[in-house]
Amino acid sequence: MDTLGIDQMLSVLQATAAQASGRVSETPGAAAGGTDFAAVLQNSIAQVNQTQQQAEGMAANFAAGDSSANLHEVMISLQKANVSFQEMVQVRNKLVTAYHDVMNMTV
Repeated sequence: MDTLGIDQMLSVLQATAAQASGRVSETPGAAAGGTDFAAVLQNSIAQVNQTQQQAEGMAANFAAGDSSANLHEVMISLQKANVSFQEMVQVRNKLVTAYHDVMNMTV
């Protein structure tokens, strides 16, 4: 899984948190419009989806008796898909928590 998109998303979240707390952002380039948060999020979701589809395809080929399908590669691919999905769930949970925190702030 490409971690560049996740790193960009984290830098955007950190810059937004810094602005919300009144601090100066450590990465001014990311907050100044260098990265579109929605695009980074969509890219990350697409990568997770692609990883899952690839793993499912390899598992289906192995189950169908494809002689080129290796059990070790299939299992590794399935685990990568599982880990990337769990990572995406954790990102979603953090975003929901951040949203609730922002909504509960008093102005």
